[in-house]
Amino acid sequence: MTDAVGSLDTPDARDEVSESKKKPRKGGKRAKKGPLKRLALFYRQIIAELRKVVWPTRNQLTSYTTVVIFFVAVMIALVTVIDYGLNHAAKYVFG
Repeated sequence: MTDAVGSLDTPDARDEVSESKKKPRKGGKRAKKGPLKRLALFYRQIIAELRKVVWPTRNQLTSYTTVVIFFVAVMIALVTVIDYGLNHAAKYVFG
């Protein structure tokens, strides 16, 4: 047999009962610290994360920069050719 709707044996009803017994939170750990302490903690966490970063070597940085500049130049050339072709096509159709 199945349980009736609203029965205490259903998982939904048990969740509602257990949630109503919980105490409301009052801000957690952040509420205990002042704004300057939170700001200092934020900057300490930023510095800790930056220490984890693996920075590229000078050779890697040079090669990445060269690849990006080459790719941008190719894309500029491609857009220029497409623009030139569409310009002539528009002049042919409407001109």
